[in-house]
Amino acid sequence: MTRALRGALWPSLVKICTSRSLQSYSPRPHWLLLASALFTTPSRGYASNVKIRSYLQYVKRKLGSPSKPPYSHVCQVGDPVLRGQAAAVSPEEVGSAEVQQVIRTLVKVMRQMECVGLSAPQIGVPLRILAMEYPERMLVESSEASRRARGLEAFPLYVFINPELRVLDGRTALFQEACESISGFSASVPRYLSVEVSGLNENGEPVSWQASGWAARILQHEMDHLNGVLYIDRMDSKTFININWEEHNE
Repeated sequence: MTRALRGALWPSLVKICTSRSLQSYSPRPHWLLLASALFTTPSRGYASNVKIRSYLQYVKRKLGSPSKPPYSHVCQVGDPVLRGQAAAVSPEEVGSAEVQQVIRTLVKVMRQMECVGLSAPQIGVPLRILAMEYPERMLVESSEASRRARGLEAFPLYVFINPELRVLDGRTALFQEACESISGFSASVPRYLSVEVSGLNENGEPVSWQASGWAARILQHEMDHLNGVLYIDRMDSKTFININWEEHNE
C-alpha cells in the first residue's frame, strides 16, 4: 500500500464511515469495499513523489492544536516567512515576554541543530533577530589547514536585534555554504572578508562587533535571512549539490 494512496483515501473513508452505513453506498460487505479502495494500485503514469500526510497526521491535526511560532524546528524553503522582509523590533519591546521567548527558542533550536547561526524567520517569526555561536568543540573538528583557509575561529553566543551590517573589506571569498532551511544541500557562495555588525543585544543594550573570515560569512548569511534572501540567490549554481549524493550510489 502506498503512503500517498493511504493519505488520499483515509479522510474520505472516515467521513463515509461516520456519516452513514457503507452499505448505502455499495451492496458489497464493509471490509470488501474498504479493501478494494485501499489496495487499488494507481497507474504508474500518475505516480507522484509529493508526500501526502498520513492518516495519523490527519487525525493529530484535526484533534490537536496546530503548532505556532516560534517553532521548535527550522522552516524549510517554500515557507513564505523565509521570503519576506523581517520587521524591526521596537527597543522598548526587547524585554517583553514574547521577544524573550523568541530569543530563547532561537538559541535552543540553533544548539539542537548544531548549526552556527540562525535567524528568527527560520523559526517562523518575521522579526529582525539573529543568533550565532561557534563553540570550541566544533573548531577542533576541523583540520588546521581548513581553519586557516576558511578563517575559522571559535566565538561565544551573540544575539543581535535590528542588526545593521557594514562592509569593512570589500574583497570576497568563495566557499561552500549550507543552510538548515535548505536541508541536505550546499553550494559555493561569495561573501565579504570582513564586516561590522551593530544593533541591540538580548538585554536591549547597544552592541557592535567586527568579524572576519567564517564569522563574517555567518553574519552575512543570517542578515540575508532577515531580508528574505537565501544563499541559493547568491550561489554559483554549478556548485549546488545534494550533500548526500554519494550515498545514493551505494
